[in-house]
Amino acid sequence: MWLDKFVFCGRSVGPTSVYLSAAERLADGSRFPLGRYLLGSAYHLLHQVAEKLLLGQPIGNLGGPWWFINMWLSVHMHKRLGFDLFAQRFPRDIAEDHELADEESTTRSPLNYGEAAIVLPGTGGNEDQVSRFFQTLYEGLAKDRRAWMPYEDPETRFPLIFHPFDDALNKDADLMMAIITPRAIPVNTFGSGKNSNPTYEFYNSSALARQLAFGQLPIGLCYADVVKPRETITSVLEWIRIAQLQQNADTLDIDLLAWIPALFISQAYKQWWEEWKEHLFCTLALTYRGMIDPKYKVPNNIVSLQLIP
Repeated sequence: MWLDKFVFCGRSVGPTSVYLSAAERLADGSRFPLGRYLLGSAYHLLHQVAEKLLLGQPIGNLGGPWWFINMWLSVHMHKRLGFDLFAQRFPRDIAEDHELADEESTTRSPLNYGEAAIVLPGTGGNEDQVSRFFQTLYEGLAKDRRAWMPYEDPETRFPLIFHPFDDALNKDADLMMAIITPRAIPVNTFGSGKNSNPTYEFYNSSALARQLAFGQLPIGLCYADVVKPRETITSVLEWIRIAQLQQNADTLDIDLLAWIPALFISQAYKQWWEEWKEHLFCTLALTYRGMIDPKYKVPNNIVSLQLIP
């Protein structure tokens, strides 16, 4: 019930038995890549929404982790929204906190970015917030509003976060290798029904390179001309073949401890984005913003050029 209703957010908007096998594995204490399945579900949701927008169709009830996408946007755009992540308060479960049971406070400081973002005002999603996100993605952020490293916490105010460049990297080396290695991630593995055919999405690490202070180069599509995107998986052997296409980063002999942050952005990346944002948005973002936010008035002097996709 928890996995289906609150994590993957199935189309039924209620508890079902779709994720029963996953719940059993978690209950047995088995190692289970829940984050990988959640990321695959989020990628697939974005793809379905993009298809609907391209065809001019209503999005409707697609299901999927909208909460995860909205929380990610809040973390990366908190400066744009004018929120201080470190000043947020997260609900405290006093019943389970015996040491603080006598205190009157019902809140505590967040332990990580997820807790901080999920309690931001408007995190539930409102039209004005969505329009600001959309405009920002198209036009870019002013320098004082950028948060290319949203997980930077030099004062260690959040104790439960991943630090890619600290002394504890040895224990997180497996996680770091997973972050920097392009791979296919499973989708609809536990689902059933008309729109739940098991498939996969591609994870290209260069897309998030600068967010982890690796510097930004043009997005590398590692699986182009290698395997068809989003093909239905019909057998375990077929998935194994696709999973084995990922690059073997272990052979690169990478010394992660020798890495240092490099917040550069190449001219090639700037040119790549200037071209691709025209294909992604087709018209000026202000036009879309007027569609998303009915209260926003598009200036009369704005001229939009409709491009052919």
